Amino acid sequence: MIDHAHDLVCVRDATERLLTAVAELDDASLAKPSLLPGWSRGHVLAHLARNADALVNVLGGRPMYVDGAARDADIERDAPRTAAAHLTDLRESAARFQEAGAVPADWSRTVELRNGVTDSASRLPFRRWVEVELHHVDLGIGYELEDLPEEFTERETGFLADRFAGHPDVPPTRLTDGTRTWRTGRRDDGPEATVTGPPADLLGWLAGRREGAALTVSGGPLPALPPL
Repeated sequence: MIDHAHDLVCVRDATERLLTAVAELDDASLAKPSLLPGWSRGHVLAHLARNADALVNVLGGRPMYVDGAARDADIERDAPRTAAAHLTDLRESAARFQEAGAVPADWSRTVELRNGVTDSASRLPFRRWVEVELHHVDLGIGYELEDLPEEFTERETGFLADRFAGHPDVPPTRLTDGTRTWRTGRRDDGPEATVTGPPADLLGWLAGRREGAALTVSGGPLPALPPL
């Protein structure tokens, strides 16, 4: 069962870790490439700030973004800012999200995200937690997948396995870190591949952050995953 109040606390804690790390960066550092192709570290931070405001929109019953072009333009506009400006924007947008999350509401209601995707309002804090944690890693400043909280890694692995479940381009696949097991891919009678590896590497592969070199596969090759 999703506990939005618990997840809001987790978002707050993850944001504090991010803010502490970003406070150590200077303007030159933010102009350098991130681990995401085509994006500088400034692009990543601009996206994180605007994503917080976009989720505030969703919680308030408004469209997440005006449209995809406006979303991209906002990121491009904000990416070149100074480190101080980024830090202030991150802190203030995060506070707006927490304030919106504290408003009494029907958390069981269905909300609409980008591209017609819908979800329960109760899952929005977890979605924000995902943004903060994975994009902290994407900055390439020493925060690695292995540093992610164990609870987060387990839940995001399950979330992504569910996302690819039933996907026609992903063969039936069993995932395991040696302790926990998830299943994903097509639901048919075809042979099931088993992918085994450390939690961080399983998550990295599912999230498109690692190619899967540390994973072992039996019953077939490592499946190719669609982009997120």
